[in-house]
Amino acid sequence: MNMDFNLYMNDIVTTARSEMRESGYTEMTTPEEVDQHLNKEGTALVVVNSVCGCAGGIARPAAKHALNYDKLPDQLLTVFAGQDKDATEHVRDKAPDFLPSSPSFAFFKDGEIVDMIERHEIEGHETMSVITNLQAWFEEHCEEV
Repeated sequence: MNMDFNLYMNDIVTTARSEMRESGYTEMTTPEEVDQHLNKEGTALVVVNSVCGCAGGIARPAAKHALNYDKLPDQLLTVFAGQDKDATEHVRDKAPDFLPSSPSFAFFKDGEIVDMIERHEIEGHETMSVITNLQAWFEEHCEEV
C-alpha cells in the first residue's frame, strides 16, 4: 500500500485543528490575529498545538477537559506549531523567557505572559496533572463563569 505523506499529514492536522475548535478555542493563524487577541485586557489561555503524540494524547485532551471548571479565561486561543508558523513565532516572541516548545500552554493576563506549561511538563505526564496545572491558573487569575 502506498500512502501519500502529505495527505496523511493533512488529515492529522485537520483533526487536530477540529479538536481545538470543537472545544471552544479560537485559532490564530497570523501575527495580526495574535496581536488582536493578546492585546486585549483580561486573561487568555493559548494552546500551542502540534501533531506529536503527546499533543493528541495529553495536551489537547487536557485543553478540553480543563474547561470543566468554575473559573475560566476570558479567551481560549490556539496556534499550530509547524503550520501557522508566523502566528506561533509571534506568540513565542511574547514569552521571551521561555524556550520554544510544542505542544505547550501559555497563560496571558492583560497582554503579558504569566506562565507556561512546556512540552517537558506534558510529555510523559498524566493528562490529569496537566489539567490540574491549567485549573490552578484559572483559580488564581480568572473570574467565575
